[in-house]
Amino acid sequence: MLVGVPKEIKPQENRVGLIPAGVRQLVKNGHTVIVEQNAGSGSGIPDGEFIAAGAEIVSTAEEVWARSEMIWKVKEPIAPEYTRLRDGQILYTYLHLAPDRPQTDALLNAGVVGIAYETVQDPDGSLPLLTPMSEVAGRLSVQAGARCLERVCGGRGVLLGGVPGVAPGNVVVIGGGIVGLNAIRMAMGMGADITVLDINLHRLRWFDNTFQGRVKTLYSSTHNLEQSLGTADLVIGAVLVAGAKAPHLVTRDHLSLMQPGAAIVDVAVDQGGCVETTHATTHADPIYEVDGIVHYAVANMPGAVARTSTFALNNATMRQGVAIANKGWRAAIAEDPTLRPGVNVVGGKVTYEAVAAAHNLPFVPLD
Repeated sequence: MLVGVPKEIKPQENRVGLIPAGVRQLVKNGHTVIVEQNAGSGSGIPDGEFIAAGAEIVSTAEEVWARSEMIWKVKEPIAPEYTRLRDGQILYTYLHLAPDRPQTDALLNAGVVGIAYETVQDPDGSLPLLTPMSEVAGRLSVQAGARCLERVCGGRGVLLGGVPGVAPGNVVVIGGGIVGLNAIRMAMGMGADITVLDINLHRLRWFDNTFQGRVKTLYSSTHNLEQSLGTADLVIGAVLVAGAKAPHLVTRDHLSLMQPGAAIVDVAVDQGGCVETTHATTHADPIYEVDGIVHYAVANMPGAVARTSTFALNNATMRQGVAIANKGWRAAIAEDPTLRPGVNVVGGKVTYEAVAAAHNLPFVPLD
């Protein structure tokens, strides 16, 4: 199979779909890999390393898209790339289709096979290709939130760790999954007071036992959420419904409960955000204010630490990506059931139910 790696063009996106080790693995399996010139530069990977691994460097994105049977990316295609999609081409990347109707229509109209990293699912319900970026985003969320609390950014002027004689900041994490866990680890390292809300009591017990009471746990009811928002300096939105649009747990009315200058980091922004006032921002202009509350909602947070993120992502995507190239997507999903829910669109049909429901489109089972 001819596998293509285009340079990411989403604003401030410096990750790259494949690293040289991945190229080498594909070439070893008899595949041809073409990489757009300077595709890895943002992650500190020069073209020479791809060439040494067996890739061909091509000068334009158009050539990558036109020649490739399989496109191996990081982020979803954006508008300038829609016309490069073609019927039957395999697109292996994050898609986040539920909140993005224009992209969904583009993929359906082109007839691509869209395999979304974020919905590949293990039998235990975990999301192995989403996990590494959730780990990165969770850790970055507290780092970004601490910056948002500085007065220069419009924040309350609170140091999360406090100092002797002055109380630490109060961090509220909504959602105790991978993002939430990693946010909590960073907030603990900074010395903050931390509360996590979740609807999974088993998960709350795990937090209580693991951190021995260092993290306060609350069942995520409307009452508990509102009480927590009233005392929060920093709120981390870490809610995920796999493949679906995130529910708005924090409404605009809730902002009036918060302290002026408090901050919200909505990590769920890729899936539409779990805060009603969320809209996607970029690393170039990441922060905005609504009703006195500072919002951070960068839609590709891991792109800020592109080298770490690129290598972490490739560790997760490599095995199944090579299987798709080796066997074709049909045989690959037949042999590996975890890949099956990753197939979101095929031949102009929506094959992932949550995406169909989000856009009121017909759902066509993959069979």
